[in-house]
This record gives sequence, C-alpha cells and structure tokens, in this order.
Amino acid sequence: MRDIDHLIVGGAAGASARTGDVFNPNTGAVQARVALGTQADLDRAVAAAQKAQPGWAATNPQRRARVMFNFKALVEKNMEALAHLLSSEHGKVIADAKGDIQRGLEVIEFCCGIPHVLKGEYTQGAGPGIDVYSMRQPLGIGAGITPFNFPGMIPLWMSGVAIATGNAFILKPSERDPSVPVRLGELFLEAGLPEGILQVVHGDKEMVDAILDHQAISAVSFVGSSDIAHYVYSRGVAAGKRVQAMGGAKNHGIVMPDADLDQVVADLSGAAFGSAGERCMALPVVVPVGEKTAIALREKLIPAIENLRVGVSTDSDAHYGPVVTAIHKKRIEDWIQTGVDEGAELVVDGRGFELQGHEGGFFVGPTLFDHVTTSMSAYKEEIFGPVLQIVRAQDFEHAVRLPSEHQYGNGVAIFTRNGHAAREFAARVNVGMVGINVPIPVPVAYHTFGGWKRSAFGDTNQHGMEGVKFWTKVKTVTQRWPDGGVGDTANAFVIPTMG
Repeated sequence: MRDIDHLIVGGAAGASARTGDVFNPNTGAVQARVALGTQADLDRAVAAAQKAQPGWAATNPQRRARVMFNFKALVEKNMEALAHLLSSEHGKVIADAKGDIQRGLEVIEFCCGIPHVLKGEYTQGAGPGIDVYSMRQPLGIGAGITPFNFPGMIPLWMSGVAIATGNAFILKPSERDPSVPVRLGELFLEAGLPEGILQVVHGDKEMVDAILDHQAISAVSFVGSSDIAHYVYSRGVAAGKRVQAMGGAKNHGIVMPDADLDQVVADLSGAAFGSAGERCMALPVVVPVGEKTAIALREKLIPAIENLRVGVSTDSDAHYGPVVTAIHKKRIEDWIQTGVDEGAELVVDGRGFELQGHEGGFFVGPTLFDHVTTSMSAYKEEIFGPVLQIVRAQDFEHAVRLPSEHQYGNGVAIFTRNGHAAREFAARVNVGMVGINVPIPVPVAYHTFGGWKRSAFGDTNQHGMEGVKFWTKVKTVTQRWPDGGVGDTANAFVIPTMG
C-alpha cells in the first residue's frame, strides 16, 4: 500500500497522524493512504508561496506562457499513465479519464495565450496632456478546493489561469482520488515552474477551513456540492477573500416533438450514464414534450439502457465503471428507493448490480424512472449517479418552466429541428449554460463555465476571460507630463471630466 503525501516546497509533510483511505472502486479494496494535512502544513505551503510569488509575478507573460507550453507537452506525453492513475482511484473508464485530462488541457492551451489576454486598456488625451491606462495584476496567493469527480480537469481549470496570471496557487484536491493532482504538480515543476508557485495539500474539512481563514490567501475557487459551496462562499467572503464556488446541478434535456429520437437516445446514453453520472454537467432529467413524444422516447430508451455495458474502468468496451466509494453507492441506491417511495415508476432498476469477479466493487447499474413529478425530492435533489428521470411536459411553455423553476441552474439542453423554438428557449430559460442539440453544454476553454441559482455562488465564472478577471485585479493609472518646467503654474491639473 502506498502513501500519498503533500507536494510542498521545503521537505516532508508535518507530523499529522491522520490519514484517509483511497479505494480502488473496481474491487472495493484500499489501495493507498493519503495524509490529511494540518494548519502547520498549510502555513508551510503559504510561506513557500509568499517567497516565490513576487518573482513569478515579475516574470514577463511570454516566459510564463512558455511554462504552459512545456507543461502541455509533458501532460500529453504522460497521458496514458495519467489516465490509468485517475481511473484507478475514481473508477471512470479510461476513455473518460483521458477526456477529463484533455478538457483541463484545453484551459492550459488558453493560458498559453496569456500575454494577449493580459493586455490592458489605454486612452491617449483623456484630458489636456493626460493619458489613462489600466493593467491587470495578480492577487498574490490563490487556492483551489476541487471535487473527486474531475481530479484532472478542475485542478487544471483553476491552477492554469491562476498561475499564468502571476499568482502562486495552493491546491487542495479531493482526498478520495488525490494522486493525479500531485502528479500534475510534479509535471508543472518539470515544465519549469518555480518551486513554491504550485503546491498540493491534502485534507478534509479541517484543511478547507484553514484555507478559508488564512489571511495570506487572497482568493479561493471551489467546485462541489451546493451546500458546501454556500459554506465555502460565506466563510471565505467573511474572511475578506474573493470567492467563486460552483455547486450542484439537476440538468434537464428538453425533447421537442420534432427531435430525432434516435440521436436523442444516443446522446442521453452518454450524457446521463457516462462517468456513472458523477458529473455536474450530466443530464439526469429528460423532458419529452407531449404524451406522444414521451411514449416514443421511452420505447427507445429502455432497450438502449438495458444494453449499456457496466465494467471495470480498464474495460475498453464498458460504457461506464464503478462509482467512487461504497458510501456514494449506498447514497445513490437510497435515492432510487426514495423515488419508488414517492410514487415514480421504476422502469429499469440498477440496484444490486454485481460484476462477476469484482463483487466488492462499487457498481450501480443504469436506472430509469418515468412519471417523475416536480414535488418529489428525488427530482429536486442531485443524485449524482447513473439514474435518468423522465418528467413529462404538456407543452413548450411547461418545458421552459421546469428547468427555470428548479433550485439548480447549471446546464440545460433542448433537442429540436426548429430554429425558432431553440432560439426562444435559449433566450428565456433561467439556466447558466444552454445546449442546442448538445447534451452536455460545457463551453470551450476560451469561453466561460458557470451556472446560476444554487449551482454557483459568486459573480465570476471559471476559465476564459472570466477566469482571468477572477485571478487578477485592475489598476488604473492617470498620468500627465506637463510641457513646462518645474513650477509652471500655467499647466495646473484639471480633472479630465472637467476639462
């Protein structure tokens, strides 16, 4: 059994005796122990960051970009090993693991262009002999608290932009699958990143609270459940930090009567069940518009779901693998029972699924509910597993209201051939990210990611220019070079708006 330690400049971790178990979800066996850090570990990381950050901020953007280029090449070179490492701790199949890392790399590609996006604004002649310009400067030390479901992508989303803009960054990944974030930190060092600029600390709530309260940390980025996101946002802001906290989701897929149902079913198979449904941009609710559409969709969904292959994460033919822990498996199955108790029709039951030879693994079979209503708690809350719910809509207006009135507002999709309906839906729906015939509408890296309502706390989104804004502060300079000599009172300063 291996031990997973912090990646902190200055030697081994502190003397904390607390550790957490890291499981192999395919077998249920403990495969590693991760150190659960203390305030002292965080203090050492912050001290190293404070020492290194001024020099990194003074490094010109082109040189910072070169580190990003080098890092991208190293991750691509090590992709296979990283994907297998990720898969062994999370449980997602290798193809999904590679996609996890690749989507993070796309943000690194955006960061390779940081010299361009950091250019400020300039106005010549804002007043008599007066010019005004602005510059974006780093905040200092930032921190990221990341979830188990994307141990490659989300750390790269946060760290890439924070580091490229000149900050030092302290990453606290999920203690359930911490190895890939540590390996990414090692590759950053190999790429030429100065020691102290990116450090990885492990831990649970004790470490989270230490990060939120530490006076030297200026900004915190978080992704996780909505209740914890609200806690992180509230405590971080109370401590004077800039905070972006992304929460949970209950994304809907609206199926119009004119949609290509074969394509919809193919899309739903991946969007609802891929990565065992453990992603905030999964599509766990499908909304057929009209009874005729609902009947036809259900008829096609059942055989497609029954033909899904659940396997170990290294099975190249598997559509998805196990969920991350035994506790999470039980939570998903409890939600399935709740749906039954509340009166939804359980069409396909994924409980009790076992894989021959891997009976101890954390597997949940694909599950389908029909006749789900908005009053059911199993509809209101995020299940975060391979469970798809059919909520029937009477008409287009009803379909718009369902995601708009839900407590979460992360993503939504509409499937239709009607351009007017798609345009109307995109404009009116009260959700942050919209897909039109795109089941998982995660924006490309040079746009921005973020939901609405209880799916996000804070006013700045992840990556793209929103990410640059989050990790920097604007300084505006008003300058004047008088024509006369010293003591020339004829060139007295006049505020530009009064000139």
